[in-house]
Amino acid sequence: MTSESTPDPRRWPALAVLLVGALLPPLDFSIVNLALPSIQADLRANPGEVQFVMSAYAATYAVFLITGGRLGDLFGRRRLFTIGIAGFTLASLLCAAAWSPTALIAGRILQGAAATAMAPQVLASIRILFPASEQGLALGLYGATFSLAFIIGQVLGGVLIALHPFGLGWSAIFLVNLPIGLAGLAGSRLFLAESRAATAPRLDLGGVALLSLTLALLVYPLVEGRQAGWPAWCFALLAVAPLALAGFIWFERRLAARGGAPLVDLALFNSRDFVVGLAAALSFYMLSSFYLTFSVYQQGGLHRGTLAAAIAILPFLGAVFASSFAAPAGMRRLGPRVLTLGFAAQILGFGAVALAVAEAWPPAALDLGLVLAGLGYGVVLPSAIKVVIGGVAERQAGLASGIVISVLQIGAALGVAIIGGVFYGALGPRPDAAAHAHAFALALGANVALLGVGAALSLMLRRPPGPAVRLAVSAE
Repeated sequence: MTSESTPDPRRWPALAVLLVGALLPPLDFSIVNLALPSIQADLRANPGEVQFVMSAYAATYAVFLITGGRLGDLFGRRRLFTIGIAGFTLASLLCAAAWSPTALIAGRILQGAAATAMAPQVLASIRILFPASEQGLALGLYGATFSLAFIIGQVLGGVLIALHPFGLGWSAIFLVNLPIGLAGLAGSRLFLAESRAATAPRLDLGGVALLSLTLALLVYPLVEGRQAGWPAWCFALLAVAPLALAGFIWFERRLAARGGAPLVDLALFNSRDFVVGLAAALSFYMLSSFYLTFSVYQQGGLHRGTLAAAIAILPFLGAVFASSFAAPAGMRRLGPRVLTLGFAAQILGFGAVALAVAEAWPPAALDLGLVLAGLGYGVVLPSAIKVVIGGVAERQAGLASGIVISVLQIGAALGVAIIGGVFYGALGPRPDAAAHAHAFALALGANVALLGVGAALSLMLRRPPGPAVRLAVSAE
């Protein structure tokens, strides 16, 4: 039984295990991105198949996160985490052994599905295992894990692709998941206690189908649209998505009125902080397009190699990692206003980077801007998550975690679609160095505008997150 006075004595080793589940999904996205040219050459894949190696994973992950979180609430968070990490490890082995683009895409879909079982349980378990006084630090470590995943993905991916250890080629980027996954699997059996909602009603299969359809109609065209040249079917699917959402809401309300247990308790959205926090998180995570535009600028505009481009982003990622540890103290002292400060630091930092690129300032000015932006990013990520999940009822911890991670993924897809569109539209058909600089600065300007929206939303948060609500936890 956890409580403020007697928290689980294994909570810190358990956190280390949980952070393995937070590390793997973004690590795999980052590291695979660097290997796409090698994959295309070795498997003789066409451009559409190469794009689908990325989008199949991203779309599957985004579509089923909420369902994965709810399954953890109903059937046990450790159970779903263990299934997810085992599935992710096996799917990584399938990807490494892929003999064709179709086999690799199938492995990537399985990876995405396994990640949806694993990832929501991380936040939900943090919400349950740690007393209110320690949740900020745990979430700070969670935020730091994201930046660590991108650092490892960028640097290790570049090294593996350049060196081809043991003659493995691109398959090495998937094999690195095996020891990480096996360590997480062993740790989950040693340190994680089982937790679930007090009652486990039947899973709302109708809600699962309708919500999955809604998210697929939204996410898939966003992920595929830019690479496919925005064909008519993308806009048709996006137009149908609000209708599917309306159908889902109607179904959930009708189920609740009949005394059933809906997949999503719509009462969550009666909380002002929950809704505003999600909106702020959405505008914040549209910044994910920065990784794409920065990489293209470095390699296409400055003609740097893959590894050099990866190293160039380290000032940003290092600052994200460092400032993640400052977020808990900021939340304790300033409450939601720390979000405002984090957004402001990103606005100033990315604004400085845009000016440094547009005006051809010395490289030190660009690095300074990246550091300032990274400091703000590292503060905002864990603080926004704490705002969203801090006041939810104990039975909804997994659901709320799935919702917030799903919103972040939708934000990333929107950012790549919209800001990526701005970037490539400004780049033109035959871009030179000046065109790359102009397009990158323009895309950063759009990012700064979105961060301004996030800052304004953060000012609407009227209270700090409520005290943590803890679940009875039974050791198995």
